[in-house]
Amino acid sequence: MTHTPQSSDVTPARQAAILAEALPYIKRFFDKTIVIKYGGNAMTDPHLKDCFARDVVLLKLVGLNPVVVHGGGPQIENLLARVGKKGEFIQGMRVTDAETMEVVEMVLGGQVNKEIVNLINQHGGKAVGLTGKDAGFIRAKKLLMQKKDAPAGDVVDVGQVGEITGIDPSLIAFLDQGDFIPVIAPIGVGEHGETYNINADVVAGKLAEILKAEKLVLLTNTPGVLDKAGNLLTGLTPRQIDELVEDGTLSGGMLPKIGSALDAARNGVKSVHIIDGRVEHCLLLEILTDHGVGTMIKSK
Repeated sequence: MTHTPQSSDVTPARQAAILAEALPYIKRFFDKTIVIKYGGNAMTDPHLKDCFARDVVLLKLVGLNPVVVHGGGPQIENLLARVGKKGEFIQGMRVTDAETMEVVEMVLGGQVNKEIVNLINQHGGKAVGLTGKDAGFIRAKKLLMQKKDAPAGDVVDVGQVGEITGIDPSLIAFLDQGDFIPVIAPIGVGEHGETYNINADVVAGKLAEILKAEKLVLLTNTPGVLDKAGNLLTGLTPRQIDELVEDGTLSGGMLPKIGSALDAARNGVKSVHIIDGRVEHCLLLEILTDHGVGTMIKSK
């Protein structure tokens, strides 16, 4: 974990200079929506959880509109293990039978969501927890996933995993008017009330598109997008990302993340940031300073 100087290490003059450096960014992003996908170590390490909540509250107080979408993979795995089930993944997507869906909904819509809401509120924010079932704002259908290296139409059944068919932004807009911070669990609702587990990166990307967000920020457990030698790639275009997927540099769990990042960048989100959630105050570093902590994908 990167050490961030404590206030006692920094002179008052340096503290003032740091605040002044943030001014151009605060002006540029004032009243703009920032969709943040919260996951990885930042969700499990107590100190990093605290840093994240503080960052979100500060962004709101200086005039930005943060919208948080969270995952909960480790917490889901823990509860599945307690009920004697083993998690299974295909192409980065969790296989979700009816029993697993109950666990997912319990963890994401309950335990994890409420913990994040509570943390943000403790630091002076006004967070509200939601799932896509609230006001039916994330509509979904069953995801039919194409088998790898198979003829078109040859699909694999991953259970109650959803594909987004529509998002109604009116609930988020209503909360924003009241200065609330939405905290969203990635659960969608089907045409007949079915519950669907949706990849959190996918929800964050689609939400960023629908809300016409200035930025989409995805927290990860890596420094960002790495080349084959393990070096950080700080600035990428959609075309360069396509090449990294084609040559196998990007694979596994990074694929849904990269897919949603690319879709967002191509559909109106000005910049997408894949950042290292293990760094203290990574959100502030990425959004309000010159010193980024990951990879930025520009829309052009």
